[in-house]
Amino acid sequence: MSEALMDHATQTIEVGSKSFAAAAKLFAPRTRRGVLMLYAWCRHCDDVVDGQELGFASSAPAPHDAAAELALLREQTRRAYAGAPMHDPAFAAFQEVALTHAIEPRHAYDHLEGFAMDVAGARYETIEDTLRYCYHVAGVVGLMMASIMGARDPQVLDRACDLGLAFQLTNIARDIVDDAAIGRCYLPAAWLLDAGIPPDEVALPRHRAALATVAARLVDHAEPYYDSAAVGLSALPLRSAWAIATARRVYRQIGIEVKRRGAHAWDRRAGTSKLTKLWLLLRGGLDALSSRIRTGAAPRPAHLWRRPGGGAAGGLHGVPATAA
Repeated sequence: MSEALMDHATQTIEVGSKSFAAAAKLFAPRTRRGVLMLYAWCRHCDDVVDGQELGFASSAPAPHDAAAELALLREQTRRAYAGAPMHDPAFAAFQEVALTHAIEPRHAYDHLEGFAMDVAGARYETIEDTLRYCYHVAGVVGLMMASIMGARDPQVLDRACDLGLAFQLTNIARDIVDDAAIGRCYLPAAWLLDAGIPPDEVALPRHRAALATVAARLVDHAEPYYDSAAVGLSALPLRSAWAIATARRVYRQIGIEVKRRGAHAWDRRAGTSKLTKLWLLLRGGLDALSSRIRTGAAPRPAHLWRRPGGGAAGGLHGVPATAA
């Protein structure tokens, strides 16, 4: 059963996220197992709510009640923490990693809340609204991943959350048109207004040039979160730091590519080549090594959005410090 779970988790990440799959190979075996198990659960929950398989529409879509599926996910998560037998591979994987690494239940439920925002058709008026969504679907995943790597210091966890926020901001910029095709938009409505794009016309080709300015703005907004995340590398075991530094560079490069393409950013899915990934893997290794000799960590910038219950300097309970 143990090896079957690992095979399931490995296949899930290789299909669901080629960018993170490459970096995950760098973790020490025990950590890698936990990371892959957690990813398998996150991917499963996302797919169940969206009625997809590994991020893609099912070839034979069945009647789908997203609210009911979400309620079932919450109940299965509760049962997993309670130690009940798990028959679904994704939840068996989650139970193993959650109990082995003492992942806080509130983090798992916070992640499910991100899917609830999709089910409810949440609107994002400001960048703070978008960042709140990013926290639920990615920032809290950073917290859970950091727990697997042994991080417990709240300030280190804040840096892990920042990396998740940066990843998701990059994902949103890359997937604007694909998301619009299924009726979703995570861009701040205020930014669309600034660019002269009606919210219901985001995907129209005639708005591509204006949309590129919004995407570039989002990519730029991710930068201080990528910078903040780099500070947390020194608190991780070396192999974990290498894996996270590599993932950080790979995802950041995707954002750079979206910005570079401008109005053509959505002609094909932005990504990184195998050669580029190899180069970024080497640079990630240097980042990890240099973090070993860094003395003193700069305080987390006060203007960054702060996770609920965060420990570093910043705002209160998911609001920017300047608004607290």
